[in-house]
Amino acid sequence: MQILIFRTNIRDKKQVATVGRHIINEQQITKWNIDLNDVDCVLRVETPGLHPKSIESLIQKAGHNCEELPD
Repeated sequence: MQILIFRTNIRDKKQVATVGRHIINEQQITKWNIDLNDVDCVLRVETPGLHPKSIESLIQKAGHNCEELPD
């Protein structure tokens, strides 16, 4: 299992809900959360092997920006 971390432009609970509707359909995401109190509105995703670019694409389809943060 790996944890991937992304910077996003998701700023409020309504936007989290919108993104959640897209994330819930991805079977390879086992857990996820967005820290709205962090300056980068960090998205953390737990997955057994989903590529970071796939997650970025998924978030972009939900209408938001997403960029993987380096380790």
